[in-house]
Amino acid sequence: MNTVQRGKLAIAAAAIGVGLLSVTGCGFVNAQQTSHQYSASDGVRADLGQLELRNMLIVASGENQPGRVIGAVFNKSNSDATLTISGANGSQTEIPVKANSETYLNKEADAAVLSTAGTKPGGLSPVTIRSGSDSATLNVPVVDGTLPEYKEYLPSSSATPTSTATSTATPTATESAAASH
Repeated sequence: MNTVQRGKLAIAAAAIGVGLLSVTGCGFVNAQQTSHQYSASDGVRADLGQLELRNMLIVASGENQPGRVIGAVFNKSNSDATLTISGANGSQTEIPVKANSETYLNKEADAAVLSTAGTKPGGLSPVTIRSGSDSATLNVPVVDGTLPEYKEYLPSSSATPTSTATSTATPTATESAAASH
């Protein structure tokens, strides 16, 4: 192989290398969506110490009407916890969460109701969440019964704030294996 052929071969190899880099390098300059955590639902998410709140939102028929908090609370600690949610005009509800378990604020759970939603449906209501010494402020979406999946969660105007919700313990691998036999 002479010098001219080696030069052509080197140029061809370099062109192929640059072409491969341009084809595979698109992820290098563009952000990867899978590396960003976000709420893929109507509700919001938050972490508060050992508590993880997921898909949290308030269902109410109006700004000054009672609002039911729905979503899920996961307790990753070995001790029971109480999540306190404080909203507009001093409204407040408490949600007990057993150790190493989850509490789903849905139709099977006791309603967690704030005496006022704090903003009209379609807006964001600022609420303070507390558990022990941890606290944070969230802007929680307020929805109404326009969508059928939320209609059943609308509290009546005579609803009173409650302070209980049902916790479900996470089954251990042994319990799951025993249940399948």
